[in-house]
Amino acid sequence: MTELMSKGIELMLAGMTIVFLFLTMLVVAINMMSSLIERFFPETPNIAGTAATSSSGIDKNIIAAITAAVHQHRNKQQ
Repeated sequence: MTELMSKGIELMLAGMTIVFLFLTMLVVAINMMSSLIERFFPETPNIAGTAATSSSGIDKNIIAAITAAVHQHRNKQQ
């Protein structure tokens, strides 16, 4: 029984080590890809295309449209 238990623990540790190494390599590869993409394709801010937004980050035109729709809906209910 002890030989079977030791083989089981040995197999478990080997499997956990392989999974840990694979996940570590995956994290390193993703970080390298991210840095390469940022280096060769940097994000440029689009200053001309920015829309007016409120403090919540929602476009003011969308807020106005929602407000008008709610107001119209409430008037139809009365």
